[in-house]
Amino acid sequence: MGLCKLGCVPWLLGILFLSSLELLCMADVHYYDLIVRESNFTRLCTTKSMLVVNDSYPGPEIRVHRGDTVFVNVHNHGSYGFTIHWHGVKQPRNPWFDGPEFVTQCPIQPGTNFTYQVILSDEIGTLWWHAHSDWTRGSVHGAFVILPAPHESYPFHPPDADQTIILESWYNDDYLELIRNSTLNGQAVGIPNAYAINGHLGDTYECNDTIFRMEVNYQDTYLLRIINAAMNEEKFFSIANHTLIVVAQDASYVTRFATDYIMISPGQTMDVLVQANQNIGQYYMVMRNFHDSAASSNNNLTTAIFQYKNSVGGPMNNASLVSLPEPDDSKATSSFLSRIRNLRVRQNPPLRVPRAIHRRVYIAISTNSIPCTNDSVCITENRFVAALNNVSFVSPVIDILQAYYKRSINGVFTKDFPLEPPEYYNFTGDLTALNRNVTMGTKIVMLNYGEAVEIVFQATQFGAGGSHPFHLHGFSFYRVGSGSGNFNNVTDPKSYNLVDPPLINTVHVPASGWVALRFFANNPGVWFSHCHFERHSSWGMDTVFIVKNGGTKATSIRPPPASGMPVCSGT
Repeated sequence: MGLCKLGCVPWLLGILFLSSLELLCMADVHYYDLIVRESNFTRLCTTKSMLVVNDSYPGPEIRVHRGDTVFVNVHNHGSYGFTIHWHGVKQPRNPWFDGPEFVTQCPIQPGTNFTYQVILSDEIGTLWWHAHSDWTRGSVHGAFVILPAPHESYPFHPPDADQTIILESWYNDDYLELIRNSTLNGQAVGIPNAYAINGHLGDTYECNDTIFRMEVNYQDTYLLRIINAAMNEEKFFSIANHTLIVVAQDASYVTRFATDYIMISPGQTMDVLVQANQNIGQYYMVMRNFHDSAASSNNNLTTAIFQYKNSVGGPMNNASLVSLPEPDDSKATSSFLSRIRNLRVRQNPPLRVPRAIHRRVYIAISTNSIPCTNDSVCITENRFVAALNNVSFVSPVIDILQAYYKRSINGVFTKDFPLEPPEYYNFTGDLTALNRNVTMGTKIVMLNYGEAVEIVFQATQFGAGGSHPFHLHGFSFYRVGSGSGNFNNVTDPKSYNLVDPPLINTVHVPASGWVALRFFANNPGVWFSHCHFERHSSWGMDTVFIVKNGGTKATSIRPPPASGMPVCSGT
């Protein structure tokens, strides 16, 4: 998590010591060991034990170069199973190591280990890794930094150093118990007790918690690698008296622009340049929630310090005076997102925006409620569920990839996810009198290899309404359009940006609005798609896209690892 000087000896950038465990590095192949176990942490005057990697929160940073292959041996020294996902890594033809629990693998059981093969392709910049089981990612996560290949350069003047900034949620309770209790009683998990920047809660909470300090040299330029690892909160972020220059999002370069703040959704990453060009002193870095739904929210400010070397005294301003949009400022959010455009440089993948579309998927997003079942101890008569096109995803007990690849395992999933809402209504109007039926099931979408795909996510006013961050595994996609109200498939495509749309892996779906994505289905495999608000994903706001093999070995799923996959309980 420390500041990395970019002028250091190049081979040092490929070395990472994880709690004194040596990283073996051979050319463009890297080996890491992650030890996952319970450790004690004290925050808000309360000590708790939580599952972390190498006794650190957040976990250790992986730092490699574009195009490298990384083998990560994950050792489970905890008391329950989990998986690890490499968020934003496409894993070409390699879904076996993507990580979502019961989608591409079964959990790594306590006392066992599993080695992931992480194959990098055209990703560049900042991604991250995190657990992909229940709510375990709240404490099991870290940065995945992808530096330019040895023959490459940045598409801007190289910074003097870089610094990872991870925005997090903090609960005093255990993450696994939080979701287990929520599932049992049918209600939502409560709001976090606090938020953190790089594991530190800052100085705005009642307890005297530690604050993260980033030490800088006057006139140096720094590349901030900002990751939103929060469980259910989109974030505004700013540095007092300093201008931020956005240069990349989701491991793809964007056209540079200056801003006083950023808005970043859970799952997203953003690379930002900042120059230490103010009077020598200490300046607050501040984040707070962007919140546009009827659900409860904690709108506290969370702080860190941008500290010039040789400065004395405390911060030069009050955290509450830092320029940030109001928590419900949807205009500030849409204004910021509209400025993010693809940068046409050789360091980016060639711009290939699908024009002629072969497969269209229109997905209405909703939160709903259904009657409690006999095996629940509900607080009320109903329990929360979430749905896509009125289908609430049910996680199987055998992973979908195994069932699909072996062909001999039946009953794990069905191929009938609806490609449009089963009924059309005013999605963004007053829906208080409506109660849409929800189907529970493991329904997936089948795509042919090479198809040009368009997905339109439509937010609705069911439940608490609000915006949603949606993530698609295995792909980066172009965000070609966004708007308010109900999507019109005749008029709205006329406003699409097919010239320089951003290439991302996690997208903000605006409240009472829609967003359109396009990509080519050129990565065969089983790929999860879900809301990155953890409460919504837990309630079933998920689906799976299966891309069929092409006609050659090079367009087909790689075979499973010879060493085997984690075994599902009861199989």
